[in-house]
Amino acid sequence: MKTFWNIDKNLTAIKEWQPNCWIQVTCPTDEDQQELEQRFNIPDYFLSDISDTDERARYEYDDGWMLIILRIPYVKEVRSRTPYTTVPLGIIHKRDVTITVCYYETNMMIDFVSYQQKRGQGFTDYVDLIFRLFLSSAVWYLKRLKQISLLIEKAKHNLDHGVNNESLIGLSRLQDSLTYFITSIRGNETLLSKLKFKLQVDELDADLIEDVNIEMSQARETTNIYSDILESTMDTYSSIINNNMNTTMRTLTSISIVMMLPTLISSLFGMNLINGMENYPYGFIIAIIISILVSGFTWWILRFKRLL
Repeated sequence: MKTFWNIDKNLTAIKEWQPNCWIQVTCPTDEDQQELEQRFNIPDYFLSDISDTDERARYEYDDGWMLIILRIPYVKEVRSRTPYTTVPLGIIHKRDVTITVCYYETNMMIDFVSYQQKRGQGFTDYVDLIFRLFLSSAVWYLKRLKQISLLIEKAKHNLDHGVNNESLIGLSRLQDSLTYFITSIRGNETLLSKLKFKLQVDELDADLIEDVNIEMSQARETTNIYSDILESTMDTYSSIINNNMNTTMRTLTSISIVMMLPTLISSLFGMNLINGMENYPYGFIIAIIISILVSGFTWWILRFKRLL
């Protein structure tokens, strides 16, 4: 899907391409890719690089074209191992052509357009557009981190009532998401520090870059904090599980010891050997009494040692 935006004074949609407009391409089809490559002569590997979900944040120049790949947060709607992950957003520019390409429909881009329209202001140039996309990505990382924090607290609340596999697996999946986040945020920070010296930055852009740096740093620190909390939580519940297992095994072992003694006594008196009680009428009762006394004494010792 392609949308043409006039960015002069306000962000308004236009029907066809005009010089210095913004072309927003979301989930491009094969026809969209062919049109972009044929109409604007974009290097064909630009789009293939953007479509690679594992492509790192970077920039590249080729035949006057500039490609910037930014990692942005993305929430998978279907059940998966990593509910929160990151995807590449490509920014392609040359002279009066500015194109953004994303192979996923993300809430960030929808919110970015809506916010700029409410702002009632366009973009001064393509540099302003690029750095505002950086700022929006940092803000959305923080939004997603808040959602992850709520999921962590919910899982911890469930685990407080009983350790179960579903909650532990959920925490593990959130840990994977945080790993993707911290890697992408660091890559975006490195990319931003390089672009400051590659693009034509004016005074307004410098102020915007400072805001982006602040938001990026906050997102990175918040991700590190949540990752540390989640790792500590996982270690704590792992220790709890091991402790519960040890307690259970200790209890079963103690019960086995208590039950083993009557079996041993009955085996001794039940052997086909002379033991002095073959013809004694109360031999069976005496064996039972001895078993009870020995078992009771053993049980008392185990309770005294807090093994039961």
